Amino acid sequence: AAHLIKSGAEVFGLVRRRADGRIPNNILRHQIEDTLHCIQGDLLDLSSLLTALSASEPDYVFHLAAQSFVPRSFESPLETLLVNAQGTANLLEAIRIGKTSPVLVHAGSSEEYGLVFASERQYAAFRLQYPNSTPERVSIPEIPVREDNPLRPMSPYAVSKVQSDYLVRSHYHTYGIKGIVARSFNTEGNGRGTMFVTSTLARQVARIVRGLDDKVVIGNVNVFRDWSHVNDMVRGLCLIAEKGIPGEVYNQGSQRTNSVVTYLLMALDAANFRVDRVRTFKNDKS
Repeated sequence: AAHLIKSGAEVFGLVRRRADGRIPNNILRHQIEDTLHCIQGDLLDLSSLLTALSASEPDYVFHLAAQSFVPRSFESPLETLLVNAQGTANLLEAIRIGKTSPVLVHAGSSEEYGLVFASERQYAAFRLQYPNSTPERVSIPEIPVREDNPLRPMSPYAVSKVQSDYLVRSHYHTYGIKGIVARSFNTEGNGRGTMFVTSTLARQVARIVRGLDDKVVIGNVNVFRDWSHVNDMVRGLCLIAEKGIPGEVYNQGSQRTNSVVTYLLMALDAANFRVDRVRTFKNDKS
């Protein structure tokens, strides 16, 4: 919203009603509360979506709303499926019923790819353990991940995103809704939710700097992720909206991976902490 407003666009945002009546923090942080037109609504309320589309008459719709925290999807799979899949279906139907004709950019996810094979050895070991698993590989290695890579979702969140992804493309082919799918890899920035690993690490390092703590507590630091800054991703979404082909899928990412431990070391370095050595405690490696 902030990027589009700076570009001179008139921006409407769908926000859920809050009992306390407060404006969401990120809107205040970007100081756009006086220029962003907020419309109360909910993805699960079709009538509110119809009202929002009628009021805004949009040229473009950026569909970013979701239950996007993967661990929560394991705890609440039905909520995740309802919000992400049914919510997307509601939005598509609101566009169809309301007879509007915006370009819809749907925020898919790299999580849709799920299990990606980097070597024949890895693939053979997997097939030995799960002989009936599908879909089959097309080629090895599957890195860098292409848009036509097989989808092997590994969480309820990923499954919900696969379903909403197909809903968007199906509505294009069936009803002519100009939907485009953007499968984004990890998007980071200072508005990131506090439960995500990058925010968790940054917050803990900040507490050490302030003398409030003397340690960082984190899970698996050997996980690799493709991280991009939110500003780059926003520019990418706008390019997809302007130049993307309806019915198509576009990956968004840096084509570079880093481990969680690398991110932690960078956070410590930014806080002027010198790291002399790195050691693990469970498998005798140092």
